[in-house]
Amino acid sequence: MARFDGRIAVVTGAARGIGFGTATRFAEEGAAVAILDLAQESADDAAARLVESVPGARAIGVGADVSNAASVDAAVARVVEELGGIHVLVNNAGITRDNLLFKLTEEDWDLVMGVHLKGAFLMTKAAQKHFVEQRYGKVVNLSSISSLGNRGQANYSAAKMGIQGFTRTLGIELGPFGINVNAVAPGFIATEMTDATAARLNMDVEEFRALNAQSNPVRRVGFPADIAAAVAFLASDEASYITGQTLYVDGGGTLGSGM
Repeated sequence: MARFDGRIAVVTGAARGIGFGTATRFAEEGAAVAILDLAQESADDAAARLVESVPGARAIGVGADVSNAASVDAAVARVVEELGGIHVLVNNAGITRDNLLFKLTEEDWDLVMGVHLKGAFLMTKAAQKHFVEQRYGKVVNLSSISSLGNRGQANYSAAKMGIQGFTRTLGIELGPFGINVNAVAPGFIATEMTDATAARLNMDVEEFRALNAQSNPVRRVGFPADIAAAVAFLASDEASYITGQTLYVDGGGTLGSGM
């Protein structure tokens, strides 16, 4: 029996990168998966790719704006109707609008806070209604090592540290109802998003990855599968005595010894 047989997992921002890798991991371990993304077409395409790559997988694509309450409520209702319930929520959706403080606009701030923090709030609030009723639920939020501070990312850093406070508080509030809430804070992960950062810096992608690999003790960059493995563990019953925690998955970069 697979670890998530009979479970239904929702992953936001799952059309690519860490989100898609995580959705794939859940499907490989037996879960039915709802791939949420801003554009319905992107969500549908990702669901089709997942089903093609994982024999026997069951997945649907759901278009949703996680920063909009009505959109979130409709998305969760659709998941419950089409897949039959919800047991796991992974709040992965995110965007970046990087700039130094004096160049950072109010819109840049609001957009990042809206997707990361408000999105996690709205999705969790919608899901917990079902979790409380069934006395079971797993929430895993995506933070980042940028939560510790990163030049040019005042908005993103603040949002990602906010995720950690949100996670700790929900661990306290929801624990009595059989709900575990934890977070994963990735280091540098090789995705389309970090490749785009290399392009903005006029750097070759492989050169950019190699440079970042030197900043941690294990001397490699991370991949979506690394984060998916951590998320899957925290969403499993094996982690039922863990809640309110943030797990840094960064090759030891935050230890400082890799510099």
